[in-house]
Amino acid sequence: MSGRFEACLAEVLRHEGGYVDHPSDPGGATNMGITRKTLARWRHVSPWWTLPKTAVQGLSREEAARIYRARYWNACKAGEMPGGIDLALFDYAVNSGPDRAIRTLQAILNVAADGQVGPLTITAASKANARTVVHALCDRRLGFLRGLSNFSVFGTGWTRRVAAIRKAALAMAPINPIVQTGKHTMDILSGYKTYIVAAFMLLAGLAQLLGIDLPALDGGGAGNLMLEALAIIFLRRGLKGDIGKA
Repeated sequence: MSGRFEACLAEVLRHEGGYVDHPSDPGGATNMGITRKTLARWRHVSPWWTLPKTAVQGLSREEAARIYRARYWNACKAGEMPGGIDLALFDYAVNSGPDRAIRTLQAILNVAADGQVGPLTITAASKANARTVVHALCDRRLGFLRGLSNFSVFGTGWTRRVAAIRKAALAMAPINPIVQTGKHTMDILSGYKTYIVAAFMLLAGLAQLLGIDLPALDGGGAGNLMLEALAIIFLRRGLKGDIGKA
């Protein structure tokens, strides 16, 4: 989990940059993405505006990392998400708050959007296609950002950031998902290879029935080939059904 956090944090910090205090940014003085208000609350300074901006300027990466882990990574339980989804969710939470990021993910996963990551959300995420979820999260995030009043000021940078996070998250996501149930493991794509082999056997059997000689299949009768092909297909379907019920 620590390794995943560090990898995702590195991506976040690549876009956050150093100290800024843009007059159009509602967050005010910010360093490495940590706003003055967030830092004040982290340090238990109240009211938050009594924390001097110099404190934000002097924020260390180590303290920033602790804030990110506690307030965003752990709040989203990103460490329990599949690769790719963890980064897309984490960065969304950093930009727009954990509650919005979590609710968006839950809506995509078709679970109750209560803003709290529990067993149902974690299970749904683990069963989903990570790459599809990454695309959906980034699309919805960009849609939300486009509706903000200050999109005309920050929109270009936000759009670039979402595109970069999408690319990085997809690179972290598994390409060929594995479905695991009990002691059985099945590569989703491997089943199609079985059907292709069976189809060739059926075609070879039909060819022999039509009088077409296939030297490579000498010794294999047309009837036997067709029966074996059908047996492979039905055996494959039966195994897949049994695994699904396991």
